[in-house]
Amino acid sequence: MKKRRRRSTAQETALPVRHHARIAAARRGDVRVSASIGPGGEVIALWTAAADVRALTSSMTGPGGVAFPDPRAARPVTARVTVHSPAPTGVTTLHDFPLAYPAVQPLPDGRVLAVGARARRHPDGPDRNAIIYSADGAALAAETLGDGIGHVFTTGTGHVWVGYFDEGVYGNLGWDGTDGREPVGACGLARFSPDLKADWRFPSNDNPWGVIDDCYALNVDAETAWTCYYSGFPIVRVHDGALTGWHGDGTVTSALITDGSRIALYSAGRNRLTAGQLTGARMRSTGRYRVVLPNGRDLPGDALAIGRGPDLHILTSGNWYRLNLHDVP
Repeated sequence: MKKRRRRSTAQETALPVRHHARIAAARRGDVRVSASIGPGGEVIALWTAAADVRALTSSMTGPGGVAFPDPRAARPVTARVTVHSPAPTGVTTLHDFPLAYPAVQPLPDGRVLAVGARARRHPDGPDRNAIIYSADGAALAAETLGDGIGHVFTTGTGHVWVGYFDEGVYGNLGWDGTDGREPVGACGLARFSPDLKADWRFPSNDNPWGVIDDCYALNVDAETAWTCYYSGFPIVRVHDGALTGWHGDGTVTSALITDGSRIALYSAGRNRLTAGQLTGARMRSTGRYRVVLPNGRDLPGDALAIGRGPDLHILTSGNWYRLNLHDVP
């Protein structure tokens, strides 16, 4: 008699997201270059004409033939920033936009923060890869937030949280520390004031959970930041500069959502959501799920997952989906 296989306790249950809105360009023919979620749960996206996309996403070839993203746009372009809540609520046109691989975030008074992922350090000073624009598109200020930026989130007060990937932490593009000055992103996670001055840095060498080698996941909810980072993937909360942390189960995490006691860790690629409780000094896993579209199909390959507070936002080429922590059993 053929034995029946036992059902694995780690089996993943399909968990459908809810369709929230369509995300479309304000101008016919524009292509979306990047999109993110603002402090109020709104989508903010940067677009440009199809012919200009390559200028904002060009790369250079380094030693050994390795390709690296360009720190600056190949040429300035005209870009448009749209905000969706969920219907479109505003468009800001940015002329002569110079940043490559840009992320955008909303600021108070209708202003926009644009940040390029890379910044080269030159003998006469580093690239200024952060620009604040007015509501009518005028450049108001420019500063350097460092190289190797993986996450940028603003708060309702205009503060800016930045998470860095490994090249920003350990140095590249002139940030090699040979002159005794470490990279801006050496701490892995930093907060900047509304005028883009660093006002808090993660104490990588003075905490129980270890250094940030790569800030894989960042969630900023009001003035509190949550991160889950490589290599041990602990979960750390930053509130008023104080750290509270929990050891995780090693889940590779690209986004997280939390209400302060419950948490869910999202793993891109496999579209896996690991739910748990933050108890004592460790996260206790309570279930694993496979995030799917409302019709049960797999998420498309271009799906971008972003956590803000208890909400997981899934952005595809034209649609915005959401999943709240209350939707997770």
